[in-house]
Amino acid sequence: MTTARGLHAHVLETLGQRIVDGVLAPGAVVRPELVASEFGVSRSVVREALRVLQSLGLVEPRQRVGTQVLPTTSWELLAPTVIRWRGASPAYFVQQRELLELRLGVEPVAAALAAEVRGGPAAGAAVLEAARAMLDACAREDSRAYLEADVRFHRALLTGSGNTVFAHFAGTVEALLRTRTSESRDTITRWTLDAAVRHEAVALAVVAGDAAAAGTAATALLRVTRDEFIAEAPGS
Repeated sequence: MTTARGLHAHVLETLGQRIVDGVLAPGAVVRPELVASEFGVSRSVVREALRVLQSLGLVEPRQRVGTQVLPTTSWELLAPTVIRWRGASPAYFVQQRELLELRLGVEPVAAALAAEVRGGPAAGAAVLEAARAMLDACAREDSRAYLEADVRFHRALLTGSGNTVFAHFAGTVEALLRTRTSESRDTITRWTLDAAVRHEAVALAVVAGDAAAAGTAATALLRVTRDEFIAEAPGS
């Protein structure tokens, strides 16, 4: 038996993905009674889903119009839920490029701060452990273990900066990394070994306390990743 929470999640996921995919275009009106009929749910379930979509900037209720779909410029583009939806949409490569460009302005600074032991000695150890786990996963051709180590690496780097805003950004980076599992061209044989080596270079600089080298290595890591996505994007 499907619970109310399960029904809510199904309606939310479907409507959110339709908006992000462009099936429900900006300016379209979402009519609760039609949604309730389509999914066989109550109006209260639909209203709750629409409230979540509103909090993410995807829709907005307007007097005498109804609940209207908003353009991408209104979306909470750093919210993990929106990142997940965009990662499963035609905007996959655009999102990767845009957020990698943002990360270029954040993670090298976080790496330099972590090297200055802003997050304590354990921060560098956590970054290095994750990088070494990525190398081990490559040797075993274990893509799942690689992804989990990659997530740990970037979380440890951002939290290790000692900057709480950077640490908060770790959830955004994790959501972005996890969208890569849906893209068939990101295979373990094509990108993980070289990337793992670049991650290790960042970690070694952090552990050595060399802020300049850590920042430079993090910049190189992200630039190569960005360039790979640009090269693989359709039409490139």
